Amino acid sequence: MQTFMMGVKKSVRKYAGQLGILVLLLLVLSLTSSTFRSFTNIINVTRQVSINMIVACGMTMVLIIGGIDLTVGSTMALSGMLSGWLTINGCPFLVSLLVGLVSGVMIGMINGAVLAKTTLPPFIVTYSTSSIIRGLVYVIFGSATIRLIDEDYLNFGGGSIGFLPLPVIYMIAIIVISILLVNYSKMGRHMYAIGGNMKAAFFSGINTSKVIFLTYTLSGFFAALAGMVLTSRNSSLQPAVGNGAEMDAIAAVVLGGTSMAGGRGSIGGTVLGAFIIGLISNGLNMLAIDSFYQLVVKGIIILIAVYADYLKNKKMSSAK
Repeated sequence: MQTFMMGVKKSVRKYAGQLGILVLLLLVLSLTSSTFRSFTNIINVTRQVSINMIVACGMTMVLIIGGIDLTVGSTMALSGMLSGWLTINGCPFLVSLLVGLVSGVMIGMINGAVLAKTTLPPFIVTYSTSSIIRGLVYVIFGSATIRLIDEDYLNFGGGSIGFLPLPVIYMIAIIVISILLVNYSKMGRHMYAIGGNMKAAFFSGINTSKVIFLTYTLSGFFAALAGMVLTSRNSSLQPAVGNGAEMDAIAAVVLGGTSMAGGRGSIGGTVLGAFIIGLISNGLNMLAIDSFYQLVVKGIIILIAVYADYLKNKKMSSAK
């Protein structure tokens, strides 16, 4: 019991800033809107956060190794459009689901293979891949919105078990898996080592290429899952699905304390960051503030978080 309490206190100190922002947001929104305090809205916020959370868990691992993945939004679009299109054309739901997930895994594998075997900048590689995939989505499926009718597919992202929506259950499962992988596995330790110093990790015997490859593959898998859940929730095929998803994920991750320079970060911090982003979006919507302001707010949040990370890295370098 004592060990558990010490762990709780350590976590509170570690995430004091994020917890403070989260509590402040909860207080402000509770006082400004009575609707916000309703159980229905709380579940709605959690459901909205779930998509970004799933993507952000993969992005956290990518940033920990010192990379970045700008393909998550286009991966969401491709997997969602492909799996949904298959169900419309009579393909069994489980097969469509598998194809959608495999498409995301393949995109992650391509990114991982290129970055593991070359010294090309992750930003350039993933930006290029993202552009290719997004273009292919429009070339293959067009720009029209198509209504989904398959009940199994619609229930995949729109159903619930009891009072818990299925997207929230997926989110919890992904968080648990990610925490176990990052905090309690050999691969997790290798991720931090690679992000801290790639050359030192390589010379210490770590298979850096394998870790990079698997990390980007996982990010692709998570993005594909999020894309299909979102497509199901929207009840339609929309080629624009996932636009800006990479920025939402990066905002959540850096706000949660993960360093853009690599070697430092946690899934726990990302969870808090994703909920902060979700509460801000929900609050602005409930206060009837134009959605374009959300882009401004997210941009400011990313800038502040990155600058705070810069100051922290500078302080750590000075201490050395």
